[in-house]
Amino acid sequence: MRPDRTALACLGLLAGVALFGLLAPAWAHWTGHAYHETFPRTGLDPAGQPVPPNAEFWLGTDDLGRDVLVRAAYGARVSLLVGFSATVLATAAGVAVGLVSGFFGGLVDLLLARLLDVVLSFPYVLVAIALATTLGAHLGTTIAVIGFFSFAAVARTVRGQTLSLREREFVLAARALGAGPWRLMTREILPHLTAPVIILASLLLPAAIGFEATLSFLGAGVDPGTPSWGTMLGGAQEHYRSAWWLVLVPGGLLLATTVACNLLGDALNRTGR
Repeated sequence: MRPDRTALACLGLLAGVALFGLLAPAWAHWTGHAYHETFPRTGLDPAGQPVPPNAEFWLGTDDLGRDVLVRAAYGARVSLLVGFSATVLATAAGVAVGLVSGFFGGLVDLLLARLLDVVLSFPYVLVAIALATTLGAHLGTTIAVIGFFSFAAVARTVRGQTLSLREREFVLAARALGAGPWRLMTREILPHLTAPVIILASLLLPAAIGFEATLSFLGAGVDPGTPSWGTMLGGAQEHYRSAWWLVLVPGGLLLATTVACNLLGDALNRTGR
């Protein structure tokens, strides 16, 4: 089978973004600029406006005179950490709920299906803002909120697959040999869910990254002092006309990452058919 060039290109792009984030301390060392450090004398023009890309600030500065390159690199760490963590959390919870719901059926399935309907009916942005107001904008809160509102899609897919798999011959044979529910779910059904779950997780990842950016843009995501692509875009609202790099850098990284994830998910879906 010939390798999918689109998938390879997307993997390369995602690896590049991840490497960019991993090298954040190196960028800070090479430039001599910490992500929270302000440079009012060299990072702002005489009118107090951000300076464009130059020899000292390769991607310009923000409205406080902070290095956009260094902040974008640390922002990649935060955005990818939130995206991957929320995806893992949502996938694990979704597989567990969907597997139990589809395997046992009956009242258990009915109750869990109604739970999923309730979760999907929540206005997640309003709930996230309410939680951020009550608990404060924290990394852990953001991951938990995104994971909670994302697991229902995984659970529904796994439930549908499990309803079909539980009637297959190999499951019925294992049941006839005395295998209990736990063994049937984990040894017989779960391995056959690997491919669709991986594909679903690859599509869930860009949604989680975009979700984090949306919440942080609105001030309901990570702590405003923590650099992420969403907080950087939120801070650029008043300067996007005069300081284009404040939008282009985090927005371009966010767009490239989410598009690459979606194209990779599509490629995996085609391969899995």
